[in-house]
Amino acid sequence: MKKNRRNFDKKPREFDDRGAEKENKGGAVICGVSPVLESLRAEKRRIDKLFIAENSNEHRISEILELARQKGIQFQRSPREKLNSLVEPGANHQGVVAIAASARYFDADQLIADLSSDPSALGLILDGVEDPRNLGAILRVAECAGVNSVFIPERRAVGLTETVAKSSAGAIEHVRVAKAANVNRLIDLLKKENIWIIGAAGEADADYTEWDWTQPSVLVMGGEGGGLHRLTAEKCDSLVKIPMKGKIESLNVSVAAGVILFEALRQRNLK
Repeated sequence: MKKNRRNFDKKPREFDDRGAEKENKGGAVICGVSPVLESLRAEKRRIDKLFIAENSNEHRISEILELARQKGIQFQRSPREKLNSLVEPGANHQGVVAIAASARYFDADQLIADLSSDPSALGLILDGVEDPRNLGAILRVAECAGVNSVFIPERRAVGLTETVAKSSAGAIEHVRVAKAANVNRLIDLLKKENIWIIGAAGEADADYTEWDWTQPSVLVMGGEGGGLHRLTAEKCDSLVKIPMKGKIESLNVSVAAGVILFEALRQRNLK
């Protein structure tokens, strides 16, 4: 594929930041050193402009500025108050804010086809996660554990928001996420492709370590509080649980996803 020369031949240039508070309309705001850096590296979303806080640590942002130089991306050194106005209240932008095109969702049918053709397929279905920080943490875990594809519902669930991007620490740029109109229909389609569907549920009889995760598998995690929906749990080939020894009955969904997915990675590494 021929690359666009203009992305590589221009030096980063400063721009007039009048009205910068409105720059994020129609685009996604990515803030924080790691998320911005991973977004520049991945090149899955176009970065339109970079805002660098005055008196920022030059060592931390040197690679960001170098990538901006290579890609001809505009930047502006601005007071920290200006960067504060571009992000959600209380967000820690670490002196770096990027204005990018909105996050891209992948086609669900394509991800299903890719999973079905992969003998080591490992996927993840999130059955109604509503907290953006939980979703971001889950995507970070999924990327580190080698998950091929992630599916989220179209309704009654959080999407790929700015908070999700920040919480994922850049993983959102590498994990393929698709929206599913109907989770139970999605499960049926995956089962037809000989992919095992394993649900995480506290009432399960088997521990998560008892499942053979070296098989093509998709883990299904429920939402905060309620867990898996009843019909979704019934659709799964098997249910597994994380044994609990303390007085608290359950783990945060992102922590539980990490425990199970890294067991899958451990088994696959041994094999």
